[in-house]
Amino acid sequence: MNELAKSPGPTLRPARQEDVAAIHYLLKGYSDRGNLLPRTVEDIEINLVDFRIADLHGRVAACAALELFPNELGEIRSLAVDEEFGRSGLGTRLVALLIDEARDRGLGRLMALTYVPEFFHKLDFRTVPKAILPEKVWGICVRCYKFYNCDEIAVLRYL
Repeated sequence: MNELAKSPGPTLRPARQEDVAAIHYLLKGYSDRGNLLPRTVEDIEINLVDFRIADLHGRVAACAALELFPNELGEIRSLAVDEEFGRSGLGTRLVALLIDEARDRGLGRLMALTYVPEFFHKLDFRTVPKAILPEKVWGICVRCYKFYNCDEIAVLRYL
């Protein structure tokens, strides 16, 4: 396992039903500021198996999700860290965990759409044109309200 994923601090674990409200609250704060696309409680519940959280004594301190696509592609989505824990390394630890999980699932590529590509660059992702990710663009993005005016930056890591 990646050393970053197992460093001390909050426990990294799969999200559970009792975490849904806290995940939604955390994601809503980011989406209200325009830093993430909004996700409904129902969407989080439907995709709960994809979410991992940083649990600090029963509190959701950070979250992220791993979505799977065809052609051995995965996406890191909904990465959010409670402002109280900003710059604590929780985001990095969650991404490291998802990299390990993606590799364990046999994925060959892992991508994210982000406003902070530098964060991902530190984890060996590189900026790429969205056009090389048709699984994402034509499977998901085409339904997004930002499709014709998307300002997110695509990053990709080969596993």
